Amino acid sequence: MSKTFVIAEAGSNHNRNFEQALKLIDVAKESGSDAVKFQTFSSKTVYNKKTPNFANYENINDLVKSLELPREWQKDLKSYCDDIDIEFMSTPFDESAVQELYDLGVKRFKIAGFESTDLRFVDMVSSTKLPLIISAGIGCNLEFIEKIINTCHNQKNYDLTILHCNNAYPTPQEDINLETIKDIKDRYDVKVGLSDHTMNTLTPSLAVMVGATTIEKHFTISRRLPGPDHPFAMEPNQLKEMVDNIRLTELSLGRKQNIYTNSEENFKTAGRSIVAKTKIKKGDSFTSDNITTIRPFLDGNIHASEWFDVLDNTSEKDYDEGDFINGK
Repeated sequence: MSKTFVIAEAGSNHNRNFEQALKLIDVAKESGSDAVKFQTFSSKTVYNKKTPNFANYENINDLVKSLELPREWQKDLKSYCDDIDIEFMSTPFDESAVQELYDLGVKRFKIAGFESTDLRFVDMVSSTKLPLIISAGIGCNLEFIEKIINTCHNQKNYDLTILHCNNAYPTPQEDINLETIKDIKDRYDVKVGLSDHTMNTLTPSLAVMVGATTIEKHFTISRRLPGPDHPFAMEPNQLKEMVDNIRLTELSLGRKQNIYTNSEENFKTAGRSIVAKTKIKKGDSFTSDNITTIRPFLDGNIHASEWFDVLDNTSEKDYDEGDFINGK
């Protein structure tokens, strides 16, 4: 199978510390991920300034402000990613972020799960004509995914990957519903993946087994760091384990095309051959009384799998007891 595109989601876990952001890139690279992704947003364009206090946040705008990625970092972060050969990505949350990232030369755009139901924004990002990865998160069902796809197609943007996504942080395992990946894949002509917020390293591999070609997972240097996204993110060793599991899953998938795989060739002698159980004279019929099966199977022998093809045929030569039957 083709290689799964793995996005290590750094998000806002840089804590507005440039050295920490670089460390996150290093961790993503060391894990074997294909891309490391940040988020480009402004507190002025995410929540209305008149938003009331909710969700235990005293002031949501102050919280978002504290998580902003300093825009002046982006060029240096991308340059560092280029130097160590890992793709730089960042999720835009407003028009200016889209333009900045486009001008920076990103290869693709990711639209977050909470933003994918904003068709105005989807339309605008689609207009860049860059490949899109879109989380079908909260508020999405199969019918709404069709609206997302149509919005992109109206902009003549056809390189789409739809990520199945549950926007609970963290996501309970019973709510991940991985069969949805197959539903999207069967219903629409798009690539499919998973934006995973469960608390384990196995779920992404299970997603690959049902057809995911892109995996996105939040990670952090340490879950003990302050900030809302650290507690549910993977730590470095877990991120590497997750990627290793995905690569192992890729190796494991496939269909057996031949009787023997390459690795089985040296073990085929453990199969059984048809042999003479008693003396057999030329002209005798092969019966269950005068032939049997026993190991090994050697080149030139008749394999035990051909038992019923041999039975009742006439022997064309004499055999002693124990001789391999190698002709009619």
